[in-house]
Amino acid sequence: MTVIEKITEKIATSQNITILTGAGVSTASGIPDFRSTNGLWAEDESREYYISRSYFFANPEDFWHKYKQIFRVKLLKDYEPNLVHRFLQALEREGKNITIITQNVDGLHERAGNQAIIEYHGNLNTATCPSCGATYSLTHILKQSIPTCNQVGCGDILKPDIVLFGDPITQHERAEQAIRTSDYVMVMGTSLLVSPFNLLPSIAFQSNIPMALLNREATPYDDIFDCIIHDDLLKIVENLKNELK
Repeated sequence: MTVIEKITEKIATSQNITILTGAGVSTASGIPDFRSTNGLWAEDESREYYISRSYFFANPEDFWHKYKQIFRVKLLKDYEPNLVHRFLQALEREGKNITIITQNVDGLHERAGNQAIIEYHGNLNTATCPSCGATYSLTHILKQSIPTCNQVGCGDILKPDIVLFGDPITQHERAEQAIRTSDYVMVMGTSLLVSPFNLLPSIAFQSNIPMALLNREATPYDDIFDCIIHDDLLKIVENLKNELK
């Protein structure tokens, strides 16, 4: 039995499937991994400094200028779900209980139609007022260079709904719970280098839940997976689709 056949057999016989996704899922939609973005920072500058909770509250105007540059916020509406997003939505449409835990902040899993999505690092498409709690859409964010709250008597500068450096990870416990109640876990398009997201597969391993890793490159955690494919993610998913027919 090939690795593709083993994975598709697990998909076919599992009802509760949790899928961890990373930048490799979104790059096929044309979205760059912001960690590889270059040319925006001087030698003594780092995104960790500027895209941080402390910098936002100290210099919110300059924060928004740099934030919109590095995440290419103006282009967000141009991106569309790709084959991988549609494959995961199709599994749900076929009756599987699919939970997606994603590092991606582009909102494409939601646009593809999946219902149970844990956005581990937040979402670029909304921002919230730190003073009154009002939430705003991407349309509002793009209207002003420095987005502000339009509630009467407020007017504070909005904070984007992604996890900034220094922000707490509020979705970790929920992600752990989703994994513990899974029949099968698939990790797609992530090299598992970012903590604490990269600790999540270990939860499945400790719970004896079978896992598959689908990623172009090896990860530091390859040895805990039952099935591993290192290849282009679009190619892998195309093969899975063909095998599941």
